[in-house]
Amino acid sequence: MNCKMGGIYVNDRAVSVLENYEIEVLRTWKGRGAMLCESDKGLLILKEYTGPKDKIIFQDALLKSIMEQGFPSVENILKTKEGELIVYDQDRVPYILKTYFEGRECNIRDSKECIQAVKTLAQLHKASYMDMEDFPEVGKKAGYKIEKEYEKHNRELKKVRKFLKEKSQKTNFEIFLLKHYDYFLELALEVADEACLQLKGGVEEAEGNACIICHGDYQYHNILMTKGAMDEKDHPGMAVINFEKCMKDNPVRDLYLFMRKLLEKGNWPIELGNLLLDTYRKEREMSNADYAQLYYRFSYPEKFWKIVNFYYNSGKAWIPGRNLEKLEKLLSQEEEKRRFLENYKSTYGWFSFSSY
Repeated sequence: MNCKMGGIYVNDRAVSVLENYEIEVLRTWKGRGAMLCESDKGLLILKEYTGPKDKIIFQDALLKSIMEQGFPSVENILKTKEGELIVYDQDRVPYILKTYFEGRECNIRDSKECIQAVKTLAQLHKASYMDMEDFPEVGKKAGYKIEKEYEKHNRELKKVRKFLKEKSQKTNFEIFLLKHYDYFLELALEVADEACLQLKGGVEEAEGNACIICHGDYQYHNILMTKGAMDEKDHPGMAVINFEKCMKDNPVRDLYLFMRKLLEKGNWPIELGNLLLDTYRKEREMSNADYAQLYYRFSYPEKFWKIVNFYYNSGKAWIPGRNLEKLEKLLSQEEEKRRFLENYKSTYGWFSFSSY
């Protein structure tokens, strides 16, 4: 590797890792949990990799397939001189080197960009159709049912409630949490039971092992506004990055994650929710199972579970005031969330559970 420093310092570890690639480095600088690299192959990003080897092989195949199916604005994983996807530094820490896009993160306070992000997601899903026959281990690990996910969450919620009730001295947060605990736990149990009864699984099999693969972490910081990704009118479009959490699951998983965070910030606005959902389904047709699963995902008190999970798995001697603020905000939004769910069911709830 030829390192053209141009007066810019490149640390030894970066040089030792990048020497494994057929690239000419011009300069490097730190990014968010990674190192960015300007090279003769364009802008690259070096990241530590914590997943299994079979997953990165699957991820590489998925990204190539997505581009072949007409969605070019995704990252590409570079191989080393020896044809490997993972490279190790002197301490045997694994890294991957990917292409990167110049641009900024999607602005979740801009409704137009959020609508564009949902449209981009639908287009991505149409290009994320994969045959899992060559990746049996990845498919086995990644695909699971939503009702099983909620059963696990509910076991954790019951465990924490027992812990709180048996604790002799409670903080103000713990007293407040316990006061409202039964309401959310009963809601969680009710949603899980109904989802188990109505849904037959999180993944719809289309043809044998073929299915749509989820991004797994479709959030604003993984969606970049960039001139390098033009839309059909040659306006700056969106590039999607960080597919490390890609998985075999119903594509509604991605749609729900993006919409929930956005709707929570806006106090569950019905009009925006309908606009986002209509934008998505204009690009990719949704099945009855999709509508039903999205409804149950919205209905389950995931935010409450996250607050409880964070509290229980962190040091309980000191509880950040932010936890109490989050819980108070969650309670204040419950009425608006119920209105949102009622509107969703009346607008999109024409699906017949017996039809799938």
